[in-house]
Amino acid sequence: MTAPDPDGLLAEQLLRLTRRVHRIQKRHLERRELGVTPAQSRLLRTLAHYGSPPRMADLAERLEVVPRAVTTLVDGLEASGKVRRVPDPANRRVIRIELTDDGRATLRELRAARRAAAEEILAPLGGEQREALGELLDTLVDGRTAPPCRGASA
Repeated sequence: MTAPDPDGLLAEQLLRLTRRVHRIQKRHLERRELGVTPAQSRLLRTLAHYGSPPRMADLAERLEVVPRAVTTLVDGLEASGKVRRVPDPANRRVIRIELTDDGRATLRELRAARRAAAEEILAPLGGEQREALGELLDTLVDGRTAPPCRGASA
């Protein structure tokens, strides 16, 4: 008989939760009929974090994808009027990507869809549980040491 593998169980739970989150977010996006794929959604959210329009290479680096993937995403978003390519004022050979008004409106809808999905996912948790989950997720995302559990003796 083999001993239970707690880390294996946690890994499986994380993968199942990730799939559930993606499924729920996708459903909320489809309900809003924005015509944006999850990958395009991620690019729009990333684009919104820049103070000035970034280069395609900057987006590829931030998204951790190859530049060709960004080109394909930008092509689709440009065709739907959500982003536009603009020349760099300092170097006309460089092209930058900026959100259009329609892109900003889509981004607002995307944020609302993500909030609705988060509310659905987190509905079973109370306030303290949500706070604890947030702390644990920060620990996992940042890769830092977990804070001591409440009520644990030293």
